[in-house]
Amino acid sequence: MKGRYPVVAALVLAAAAGCAWGSSKLVWVTVASADGLGVDRVDDVAGSAWSAASLPLALVLCAAIAAVFAVRGVLAGVVAVLIAGVGVGVALPAVVLLTSGTTNEHAGRIAELPGRATVTSVDTALVGPAVAIVGGVAAIAAAVLLLARTRSAGGLSAKYDSPAARRSEAVRATQEAAEQDSDVSQRLMWDALDAGVDPTVESEGGRGTPR
Repeated sequence: MKGRYPVVAALVLAAAAGCAWGSSKLVWVTVASADGLGVDRVDDVAGSAWSAASLPLALVLCAAIAAVFAVRGVLAGVVAVLIAGVGVGVALPAVVLLTSGTTNEHAGRIAELPGRATVTSVDTALVGPAVAIVGGVAAIAAAVLLLARTRSAGGLSAKYDSPAARRSEAVRATQEAAEQDSDVSQRLMWDALDAGVDPTVESEGGRGTPR
């Protein structure tokens, strides 16, 4: 699974980008208006008009697919955070629209109605905003996968260290072992002196000479 993290994250990102792009083309709001001069007017407002950032964010998600394979370590974590932020940016306008609705004035302004027109009704579509939410959630899921890959790589970094790094680690371990041996030898020497034995003078039996 560890080797599949980039592929799975890229596939999820592709789905997220597709949802973000598709939602920008779908209808989010239908605005009915009248100007008192002719028949009533009905305007469909697409996601790209209601959420102007939806299409640029879809392009960012497409670019992030390549970044998933190109970055490692800390940069991968940074990219994951950015992807999660893009996912929030894709989903948030749709969530706000579906949960809080909108005003006639705001809908008329986005629909670019003439000044004399009066908005008579505003209908919120379900499919367009829902697709945007799915895209945002998918982007956040891809970010989580990328972060999981970063943590996994960090845990296995010692296994895949370069030869130079392994040599440096070996030297450090040897030095630590030597220091520990030196500390033990010094303690034994002081213990011998406390017992009245001179450890620097060896007798025929190989033991220190008692004082």
